[in-house]
Amino acid sequence: MALVIVLLAHSTLSVFFQTFFLHRYASHRMFTMSMFWERTFHLLTYLTQGSSYLVPRAYAILHRMHHAYSDTPKDPHSPRYFAGPASMMWATKKRYDALCDGTAEVEPRFLGGYPEWKALDRIGNSWTSRLTWGTGYALFYIAFATQWWQFLFLPLHWTMGPLHGAIVNWCGHRYGYRNFNSDDDSRNTLILDVVTLGELFQNNHHKYSMSPNFAVRWFEVDPSYQVIRVFAWLGVLKMPEQRQVARLEPGSARVEG
Repeated sequence: MALVIVLLAHSTLSVFFQTFFLHRYASHRMFTMSMFWERTFHLLTYLTQGSSYLVPRAYAILHRMHHAYSDTPKDPHSPRYFAGPASMMWATKKRYDALCDGTAEVEPRFLGGYPEWKALDRIGNSWTSRLTWGTGYALFYIAFATQWWQFLFLPLHWTMGPLHGAIVNWCGHRYGYRNFNSDDDSRNTLILDVVTLGELFQNNHHKYSMSPNFAVRWFEVDPSYQVIRVFAWLGVLKMPEQRQVARLEPGSARVEG
């Protein structure tokens, strides 16, 4: 039971910093914060993702490409062109590695505006760091696991960041309902998206890509946005006064199923 709680805590924290810092801040700049808080959240992203840490610069560029070329051949992760999520994410990994090692050609419009901490990113993206974190997770399980099958949880800890990305990019463009007609395949997979903290409201997000609130309809709840509101109230971050707000206008196209 204790290991299940640890797994859920690790998963929730990893997902939160992925959607809050890598997605909504690094990729979209839906809000602003001081350098102190940027570095604090940058470090927390590394600590919570551990062996599956994703460099904000590479993540932001790939995500901006995803929005610009959503579900076209230039989309770095569209289910339209892959047999399964594993092959989709392997192709994404190759693009990610090329961005990290400087061999990828990037359109100027996708550059800039993302947090960079070269020392931390170099450490976090190194195999030394990944293997150290992975070994730490394994030692924790050796110390506290009481049944052999509990070790089956270990790969989830090792691959938390990419696994979350695979779930969102595959399911969010294949399964669920749509509030808005669009040229891409984006869908809202979960009616109450507490599992990925709002990330699976993909159709809403693709319609209002700069809105910090991914929920639109009355029954949709975006947990990460509620945390962002608290951070804004505390003065940790600031949302633009004229920010884009997701909403469902009367008469807007709704395509269920």
